[in-house]
Amino acid sequence: MILASAVARQRYHSNCEFRYLDSSRHQDTQTTKTSMSPRYQIPLAFLLALIAGYVDSYSVINYKVFASFMSGNTTMTGVEAGRGNLLDAARDLLPIPSFVAGIFIGTFILHCNPRHPLAQLFTLVAVLLTAAIATQFLGSLPVWINIVMLSLAMGIMNTTITRAGAQALSLGYVTGDLNYLGQHIALAVKREPLADAQHSRDTHTRRAALLAAVWTAFFLGTLIAGAIASRFTVWTLVPPTLILLTLAAVAPRLMPARSKRVSLNQK
Repeated sequence: MILASAVARQRYHSNCEFRYLDSSRHQDTQTTKTSMSPRYQIPLAFLLALIAGYVDSYSVINYKVFASFMSGNTTMTGVEAGRGNLLDAARDLLPIPSFVAGIFIGTFILHCNPRHPLAQLFTLVAVLLTAAIATQFLGSLPVWINIVMLSLAMGIMNTTITRAGAQALSLGYVTGDLNYLGQHIALAVKREPLADAQHSRDTHTRRAALLAAVWTAFFLGTLIAGAIASRFTVWTLVPPTLILLTLAAVAPRLMPARSKRVSLNQK
């Protein structure tokens, strides 16, 4: 009786493992058809992190809020509210729902299965940055309009690249990247194997270097914007806008066109 029960359990787990592996193969096939090659993901992640840092710095200099660093805005909202500065607290709070709305829009577009999703997202972010530039010439418009547009743009851009190979990363939330960085360094020191290694050279040390490079790109973006904003205030957002329009033009070559989604129940 005990032997029969053990055999039954073994068959059950074998069947479950077979279903899991079969599902994983199907998902890998779908990912290959619809996602970008890591060859392009990594340099694109660096470039977009640089843009995120650049726009964040521009937003802090001109509006005293972060366009992509929502932890900072959350902290400042609490600080100003605690001090009784409700208008300043409202200003610091405004980017948060705008950023979340950008994440919603970007995710919604990606799941609508368009043929060239990255091209659409890059174009949309470029349009928002162009609108932010245009407001500089339209007289005394309320400051909150630009805060909303910049945070919305960064939220959308944050959905474009969420992984480089098998490594999860964030373009604007560098605290998360630094968290992963510290973990990989610790595991590299302990010589632990990388559980989800994609090839023989994919190690904890390599992942740590990747995340350090993303952080460095973000930092360089803030540095460049800080140097430019004082000299070219009105035109500071032109460089990232032109880069995003260029990316929108070349995105269809970097990422294959998506085919229509087929139900898993269909054969």
